[in-house]
Amino acid sequence: MNNDNKNFILFAVFAALVLFGWPIVTAKFFPAANPPVTKIERGKTEIVANPGASPAANSSTATRDRKIVLAESPRVLVETSELKGSINLKGARIDDLVLLKYKETIDKNSPPIRLLSPSGTKDAYFAGFGWSGDGVAVPGPDTVFTASAPVLSPGKPVTLSWANPTGQKFVIRLAVDEHFMFTADQAVMNSGTAAVKVAPYALVSRAGPGADVDTWTNHIGPIGTFGNGTTYDITYDNLHGKEPSFFGKIFGNSGRPGDNYYDTVGGWAGFGDKYWLAALIPDQKAPVHSGFRATAPGTNFQADVSRAAATVPSGSQMITTTHLFTGAKEVNTLDRYEDTLKIPHFGKAIDWGWFEIVEKPIFKYLDWLFRMVGNFGLAIILLTLTIRGLMFPIAQRQFASMANMRAIQPKMKALQEKHKDDKTRQQQEIMALYKAEKVNPLAGCLPTFLQIPIFYALYKVLLLTIEMRHQPFVLWIKDLSAPDPATILNLFGYLPFTVPHFLAIGVIPVLLGISMYFQFKLNPAPMDEAQKQVFALMPWVLMFVMAPFAVGLQIYWITSNTLTILQQRLLYARHPGMKVAIAK
Repeated sequence: MNNDNKNFILFAVFAALVLFGWPIVTAKFFPAANPPVTKIERGKTEIVANPGASPAANSSTATRDRKIVLAESPRVLVETSELKGSINLKGARIDDLVLLKYKETIDKNSPPIRLLSPSGTKDAYFAGFGWSGDGVAVPGPDTVFTASAPVLSPGKPVTLSWANPTGQKFVIRLAVDEHFMFTADQAVMNSGTAAVKVAPYALVSRAGPGADVDTWTNHIGPIGTFGNGTTYDITYDNLHGKEPSFFGKIFGNSGRPGDNYYDTVGGWAGFGDKYWLAALIPDQKAPVHSGFRATAPGTNFQADVSRAAATVPSGSQMITTTHLFTGAKEVNTLDRYEDTLKIPHFGKAIDWGWFEIVEKPIFKYLDWLFRMVGNFGLAIILLTLTIRGLMFPIAQRQFASMANMRAIQPKMKALQEKHKDDKTRQQQEIMALYKAEKVNPLAGCLPTFLQIPIFYALYKVLLLTIEMRHQPFVLWIKDLSAPDPATILNLFGYLPFTVPHFLAIGVIPVLLGISMYFQFKLNPAPMDEAQKQVFALMPWVLMFVMAPFAVGLQIYWITSNTLTILQQRLLYARHPGMKVAIAK
């Protein structure tokens, strides 16, 4: 068996491993697009604030219908242009909230995303405010507050109040803005005869980790800023008592087995899903004790922020302020809150990763294009045109370098044959040939290297940002953040069987494969037969590899390939001698 055949067999094995093993690798490290359904639907247990020494959590195994649970306690309605729900006066919890702008699916009758739900329901997830105290009666989970108004809306705050028999009045003044931010002013008014010592706290609790999966490229779970920057290292597994993952240890995981708490000034803490966030933001000048824990029976999780106990003299009052974000991780909205409320690293609730310096500008420009043209798919095409336009001079040099390399290939082949038994001499002679002909074999790789961070940055932008979620393009493409739904092997769903995941090839991936095929055809054909076979198979292997990814990313690649083909044809039209040199 000659070397060419051996190389081809090795490549065939490698291609099969890529084709069939890639879904396993990407599922862990480079997740593809989600299906067009995004729904928070987890949790079976109850977490409520313990009126004892700290904001701990109790649990309940009962789960009942949400409508029944909502009807069991008095409530204040929440009504804004983007939020709808209610506040439970029993325990002073914000525990019923849907996001009006965002639907569970692309179906026109789809219900809105439900973010918060009361304890005792299937998907319990709520925020609460309270106090702990020593020797003083404080409101507890069963305390029913009195509300000053029936509806909370922007510009119309609501005050919740409760008084104990010894003269202390506990007040929570709640306000909400036009987007996703609540403000809670917690006040203790002491009309008693003696000083009291109390500590205010706020918590967010959820039953279960949610439906989204934590990956190497996108953190899902406990998240916050604790003095030294935003942490993506604490996981639900850490809170369950497990050691940090292998990759976590490599990159300095600060997550410890069990509870993870920090004494800091300001910061924020909460739980992040792929597109949604519930986070507590204390006074940014106040010392706080904040962090995360898992609570019995082990499937519940809590983020809380507490202040040190302070003495309230008779005839005095103590007021503390906490903000609560409950909504979508919109890039501009998070950045605006970071600037206006001086919340450190709040925009990093989106896990941009190492390439943020590239990703954020790409997103800002892509978002601007979308607002200009009104179609996200068209915005991606215009973004591609911009990137390729900026790289046009570099690409021209790449093509010229490729042509020069191919032009000296006969001389290289002769040197290889002449010194086939002396590899060292062979390399020396080839390097001398490069120098004599003024050819740089690495020059043609520069545009490719430059495109790698751009391609990965765009992948992260399309993967993480909610702005592309459920955005249509044309015809059957109703969600650019999802894979192409028009699978060919079952005739686009008309045949009654489900195509295996790795064979679920849609129309857009096929167009991607075709564009790569013609791009490779325009490139000079390799002289080595094994390399020819590799290049012939590569477009179709990559077609399978890319099929599970977001359609938006595939549109970028198809557009980029098409522009490359046009650019090469333009170069050959302007310099016909180059094509002749390549053909020789």
